[in-house]
Amino acid sequence: MPMDPTEIETLIKASIPDAQVTIEDLRGDGDHYAAYVVSEAFKGKSRVQQHQMVYQALQGRMGTELHALALQTSAPPDA
Repeated sequence: MPMDPTEIETLIKASIPDAQVTIEDLRGDGDHYAAYVVSEAFKGKSRVQQHQMVYQALQGRMGTELHALALQTSAPPDA
C-alpha cells in the first residue's frame, strides 16, 4: 500500500523536530517521492549520515510501503 506524503513528512519531523520537509510525488502513483529535508541536526554530518537519519525516521518503511525516495538533505545556510 502506498504511503501518503503527509505521513512521510510526519515521520521525518517526529524524528528530526526542526526539519523543514518538502515532499514531491514524482509519478503521481504514491510510490515514488522526492524529499527535501533541511535541519540544523545535519550540521557537521556527511551526506550519508544525513540520509541515514532520514531513513531511520521512516522506521523501516523504505523498500516496503515506500518504494522509491529521491532524497536531498542539507543543513540551513549560515546567516
